[in-house]
Order: sequence, then structure tokens, then C-alpha cells
Amino acid sequence: MVKVYAIDGVTPVVHPSAYVHPDAVLIGDVIVGPRVYVGPAACLRGDFGRIVIEEGASIQDTCVLHAFPDRDLVVESDAHIGHGAVLHGCVVKRDALVGINAVVNDNAVVGEQAIVAAMAFVKADFVVPPRTLAAGVPAKVLRELSAGEIAWKRDATRGYQELAVRSLATLREASALSAPEPGRRRMPVTAGSTPLSEMKAKAK
Repeated sequence: MVKVYAIDGVTPVVHPSAYVHPDAVLIGDVIVGPRVYVGPAACLRGDFGRIVIEEGASIQDTCVLHAFPDRDLVVESDAHIGHGAVLHGCVVKRDALVGINAVVNDNAVVGEQAIVAAMAFVKADFVVPPRTLAAGVPAKVLRELSAGEIAWKRDATRGYQELAVRSLATLREASALSAPEPGRRRMPVTAGSTPLSEMKAKAK
């Protein structure tokens, strides 16, 4: 059961093909599109302004999203928001990635197919150009992304799109086992299973 809360008569919208973990929280003017994944403990708080998550995007566990009354916070199609990231009153364009524990602040724009590195702070009004890497505190544009890095990001996003399907089909509350069963199987290998560092090492 998705945990959603209406406020001032406005109720979150979740497309039937999206997966929102029961421990995520959606409040007010939040619109979650098709094939979206929203992880556990994510908070999408649309009690001031609208939050729009477009088709195929992923919002991973413990992310926080909040918007202003007079503009929308938008995560465009196939964008990828890493664990613990904070988005505030910003726009993340199509096929972009915001890394683990990064912060994207008011009125900032992360361009199409751009990557914001883990732990980066994208300050208010900053624009990360398309297909570039931004890193640091405050974030600066370091360089253009390689074709391999863009392909790796797409694979990672596809893995979360597959996870939305897997979760809708099989994720259920359960009781813990007291010990591993004999021959315990591992999770299936899916798209996006390779860390970026390993992808780069293989490319050398």
C-alpha cells in the first residue's frame, strides 16, 4: 500500500505501472508517471509546489524532494536520482543522473544526459550543461562525458526500470528466516549491475 497524504484537497497521483515503496512518503501535489521507481524512505513533499516525476525516472531510497509554490520541481524522463540525494525547487532534465548524497538547490537545472557527482552541491540558479560532469562543493563543470559514461548511466537507469517491474510483481512483506536456506539463490543479474569504476577499468 503506497503511503500518500492529501493536503488542502490535493492528493498525489501514482501511475499504475510505477512502483512506490510502502515506506516512501508522498504528500500533496506529486505526480508520479509510468515506469517510475521510488525507493524506501524517499520523501516527495508537494505541500508548497508541484513535484513531477516523468516516465522511467528513478528516485532512490532516502531522497528528499521539495518544491516552491510558483514553479514545479521536475525530474524528467529516464532521469536517475541516487541514494540520499536532495532536490529543492530544481529541474533535472531527461536522462541525467544526480549522484549519491548530492544536493541540487533552488532554480538549478541539470542538463540532459549530465551527471552530478556523488556528494556534490549544485548551488541555486546553477546550470549544469548537457552531457557534462559536475562535481564538488560548490559543484563546477569538470568536463564533457564520454559515450561510455552516458551508456553506463542508461544501463543503470534501465536496471531501476526493471526493478520497478520486479517490485510490483514480487516484493512482499515477509518474516525473516532464522538461517540461510541450503543453496540460497542470489538476485538475478540485471542491467546497471556494474559500478562505474569497474566499467572504466575494463575500458582501459
